[in-house]
Amino acid sequence: MSVDFDEVRASGLGRHFGRRRALSNVSFSCRAGEVLGLLGPNGAGKSTLLAIASTLLRPSTGHLQYGAHEASRAGAPLRQRLGWLGHDLQLYPELTARENLIFFARLQGVTAVDARVARALTDARLESRADDLVSGFSRGMRQRLALERALLHDPRLLLLDEPFTGLDGPSTIALASRLTRLAGEGRLVMLATHDVDLADDVLTRALVLRDGRLVDDISGRGWRQAYRAALSRES
Repeated sequence: MSVDFDEVRASGLGRHFGRRRALSNVSFSCRAGEVLGLLGPNGAGKSTLLAIASTLLRPSTGHLQYGAHEASRAGAPLRQRLGWLGHDLQLYPELTARENLIFFARLQGVTAVDARVARALTDARLESRADDLVSGFSRGMRQRLALERALLHDPRLLLLDEPFTGLDGPSTIALASRLTRLAGEGRLVMLATHDVDLADDVLTRALVLRDGRLVDDISGRGWRQAYRAALSRES
C-alpha cells in the first residue's frame, strides 16, 4: 500500500503517564510547505507531541490523521513517509559519513543507494569529509549528517526535537536554511524548541504549549512577543 499526504491533523490528543498528564486535548493541523514550531518551556509536552506524530508513542485520547490515513491502520507504509531526528542523532561514530548513510539507506530500502548517498553528502556539505570517521566530526557536522540520514527515504513529514541544541551560529543558520528549502519542496516540517530567538528565522507557524495544553497558535512574525504574551496569560 502506498501512502502519501499533504496535511497532518490532530484532534483532542492527550497522553497520560499514570496520573501525570503530558498532553491534554491538543488539536491542530499542519500542511505541506509549513515549518511548524512547537514552543514552550521544558516539560510543556513538546517531545511527547512529536513522539506521537512519529508513531513512536500512542495517544491516550484523541487521534492523529495523516491526510486520509491513521497511524493505527496505515502501519509501516505510513512510517516510511516519516523522518525523525531526536536528541540521539543515530549515527555510528566508528563508521565514516558515507558508511553511515549507506547503512541507513539499505536499512530503509532506498534504491540507487550510491547516488542517493552522494546527494545526501552534498546537501550536508560533507563531500570532502565523506570518508572520515564521524567520531572526528563537530556537533554541527554530525547534525547536518543526521538530518540527511533522516531524509534518505524521502519522507513527507520531518519531525525534529530540539535540532538547534549545541550548534554554533553558522551551523544554526545553515540548518534553518535547509529546513526552509525542505518546506519549499512540499514537505511538512515540525520541530520542537524552547529557543524562541530562532523562531523568526525558520518557522511559518508556532504552537505554544504549557503544561501539556495548547495555549496559542501563532502565525506571521513577532514570535517573541506573541510567545511571551501567551505564556503570561497562562501563568
